[in-house]
Amino acid sequence: MSTDFQQAREALGVRLRELRLAAPGGRLTGPQLAKRLGWPHSKIYKLENGQQTATVEDLQAWAAGVDQPQVIDELEARLKGFESHIRSWRRQLAAGHRPVQDSWNVEVERSRIIHAWEEAVVPGMLQTADYARHIFLRYADLQNSVRDTDEAVRARMKRQEWLYRTGRKVHALMWEAALHALVCPPSVLASQLDRLMGMIGMDTVELGIIPLGASLKIPAANGFWILDDRLVIAEDWHAELWLDDADSVTTYLRVWDTLRESAVYGVDAHNVISAARRALNSH
Repeated sequence: MSTDFQQAREALGVRLRELRLAAPGGRLTGPQLAKRLGWPHSKIYKLENGQQTATVEDLQAWAAGVDQPQVIDELEARLKGFESHIRSWRRQLAAGHRPVQDSWNVEVERSRIIHAWEEAVVPGMLQTADYARHIFLRYADLQNSVRDTDEAVRARMKRQEWLYRTGRKVHALMWEAALHALVCPPSVLASQLDRLMGMIGMDTVELGIIPLGASLKIPAANGFWILDDRLVIAEDWHAELWLDDADSVTTYLRVWDTLRESAVYGVDAHNVISAARRALNSH
């Protein structure tokens, strides 16, 4: 999934090398530029070889270091071009989780049909506020990000208003493992499971559960969302992937359809959730 991103990063590196070698005062060696910028030489090497993603500040420093400030806009445009598809958590969460949720809300608001797959957590649009709060706290700890938890929870809950509008539909698939994952206190998970059972039968929600014992045609891998056949948002540990090319959307729809073949719905889904609820009580 990162092939296009890596190619774009390598292309940026080639451009940075060109600028270093074409410095108006004469070509600069890597060590010379590193000394000018106060960087270790290894950073020059990694940026030019596409082994490290530049920041805006890196690019501004580079342009100044090679005495070509006029290229700043070009370099920043290159960076924005591939970061619009590969959105690193480090950068997204620099201002906290609320801005990320706001970006999601804009795209969801534009959508009428959503397909979602989650293998380890309850899909965000079906979460209770308490469950969402614990998810945000876990990720804030992992990413060492700003703790704007209450603001992020409110933004996620606002997104759920979409579920109560005529003509909208979310087709949600979950692996049963998500029903047992104690990423929150048992009492919070219990309330979350109750909510899921209550959502079965809503005209705007089709909830499928893939039982742990079900036969799978493909592995139950990372979660993703497909919005109106126009945009895929997939999550990885380092970044979110926002993919809007037709080939990627088609691939993810095929993955979703394949996973769906292993799911149960309606009364059968209710029974799987109810069994998880009873197992939780036994603890």
